Amino acid sequence: MEKSPLEILTAQRVATLCAEQILEHKGQDLVVLDVSRLSSFADYFVIGSARSSRQAQGIADNVEMKLRQIGVKPIGIEGTREGQWILMDYGDVIVHIFYEPVRLFYDLESLWSEAERVHLALEHAVSSTANL
Repeated sequence: MEKSPLEILTAQRVATLCAEQILEHKGQDLVVLDVSRLSSFADYFVIGSARSSRQAQGIADNVEMKLRQIGVKPIGIEGTREGQWILMDYGDVIVHIFYEPVRLFYDLESLWSEAERVHLALEHAVSSTANL
């Protein structure tokens, strides 16, 4: 039986691709958390901010498009219509794209403060404000 693209790609590689797309499309304050030892439902959270809900929607669209190009489809995507908090579920990788004030309000990094911050080697490290 042939493996799906998600089985071939590691969760860390999928997280890296998502992080690259967030940075490439001017996302800010990128954080990747390894939640594997704290969570039964995911290995990584990729969290980024946008300056507007429209930018958040654009970033999410580009993340989805890039991953679909390599055969990786989301299990589910929520929040794209409003663009305040977009959650993209790729199984072992959960992407959170926030409109900046909403991110400050929910403060996922504090809720998952015991998670290790991951320093990924990104091919397109275009943002000097990233927390990588």
